[in-house]
Amino acid sequence: MMTDYRQSFIKYINNYDQEINYCHEFVGGNYCFRTEKNDTQVVTDAAEKLRLAMISGEKSALESLIVPELTYGHSGGHIDDSKEFVEKLVSKKSDFLTIEISDQNIQIVGNTAIVRHHFYATTADLGKAPGDVTLDILLVWTKVKKDWKLLARQAVKVEKKK
Repeated sequence: MMTDYRQSFIKYINNYDQEINYCHEFVGGNYCFRTEKNDTQVVTDAAEKLRLAMISGEKSALESLIVPELTYGHSGGHIDDSKEFVEKLVSKKSDFLTIEISDQNIQIVGNTAIVRHHFYATTADLGKAPGDVTLDILLVWTKVKKDWKLLARQAVKVEKKK
């Protein structure tokens, strides 16, 4: 009878959006519990998904990470709305071959997350010579139900040291 009971428990760690389910076998039986990921980790994960989606240019992945009201500011001053942001990446008009993020800092304020990081990328934008981009980025994420979505982004050129 105990064997059937133990077989009914699945030992795994399975990540479903913001929930993690744990099952662990202890002496005398199995115990399961659920915990919420903290918001900082969820935003970190969302920022990583955004980085990967910007490299792949996969439309559904990009759209799943943003709100329709997105405002996406480039270091040169141009501002994209959500449709322009997605279209540029899907069409390869803006084509990131690599994106490296460093010095990331996340601050959660209610249902808003402020993310700052250093951004280094290699590009192959349609109709342009390959290039390198080094920027400082500000991202503003908003919590929509249980998901964090990108609301705003502003890039600035990195200040050159004297």
